[in-house]
Amino acid sequence: MAYYGRLETDRDFEEAMQRQSRIRVFKDDHVVDAGGIITRFDEMTVVIQSGVSDVAYHRRNECEFFEMKKR
Repeated sequence: MAYYGRLETDRDFEEAMQRQSRIRVFKDDHVVDAGGIITRFDEMTVVIQSGVSDVAYHRRNECEFFEMKKR
């Protein structure tokens, strides 16, 4: 079973990236990305990679990011 931890600070994103945690991204209360890992981030953008050629760019101020953690 998994639970979700909200990513808000640079430290949250850095730790999730180092652990290679799976990420779920919401925009306007809809899931727009799920299951990828963070490959890069800055103050404006988070880059999520779900597969070899599946890379998505999400704006930090428009989306909510959640780390999927195992219990």
